[in-house]
Amino acid sequence: MNMNRVFPKKNLGQHFLKDKSIAGKIVGSLTGEGYSGVLEIGPGMGILTEYLLKRDFPEFGVVEIDNESVHYLKENFPALKNIITGDFLKLDIDSIFEGPIAIIGNFPYNISSQIFFRILEHRDKVVEVCGMLQKEVAERICAGPGTKTYGILSVLLQAFYSAEFLFTVPNTVFSPPPKVRSGVIRLRRNNVKNLACDEDLFFKVVRAGFNQRRKMLRNSIKSAFDVRSEDHSTLLSRPEQLTVDEFVSLTNWISANSAKSE
Repeated sequence: MNMNRVFPKKNLGQHFLKDKSIAGKIVGSLTGEGYSGVLEIGPGMGILTEYLLKRDFPEFGVVEIDNESVHYLKENFPALKNIITGDFLKLDIDSIFEGPIAIIGNFPYNISSQIFFRILEHRDKVVEVCGMLQKEVAERICAGPGTKTYGILSVLLQAFYSAEFLFTVPNTVFSPPPKVRSGVIRLRRNNVKNLACDEDLFFKVVRAGFNQRRKMLRNSIKSAFDVRSEDHSTLLSRPEQLTVDEFVSLTNWISANSAKSE
């Protein structure tokens, strides 16, 4: 049976890009620097896959949760040898690629934040990310301190990556059209191998701060951590005012000033 198309499934958050020039532009935003492997998330009907195959990366694979898409890709892209059927959020990347990789995709909007938290877990393996996601989330990831959109994902990702908002994509070039506009971003791994603090605590501090983002950090930190003093300079600030380095400093202060159990 020759499959001419895949029908988008709402429960998988599928919106298939139709515009080949945009697809080529997204794939063209991969620098190719510092990695030989590329993993595409959610290829759908392969509009990015076609251009990725032309770039002939030494290692290229796709991960797709939709069986209908998997069958379509096998029929229409015989050159595509590595098709992983499954959920990226549960994927063991280390077992598929030996060296550093880039990740690319038109990321499903309903799990895009989860995808980036997963990428953070593999930050020593994933050196570049190029992806399309809801414009609001794309802007949040790339936002700087002091802006309304700066948040948890901004701080955590920018601790380990440089983030660029590349371009906006209108909703008219998708089937079916999403209700929102899309944005394409590129992340490049920075030189920070390890933060100058307890990294697990850093993640907790950032989350605690932004969980009450309208309040001064003094309130959210005191309610989340058993600290013995209030003498850190950032405690009178709101979380969106702090740089990554200031969150690192705050993390070290909390570590030194938390009440220790006897």
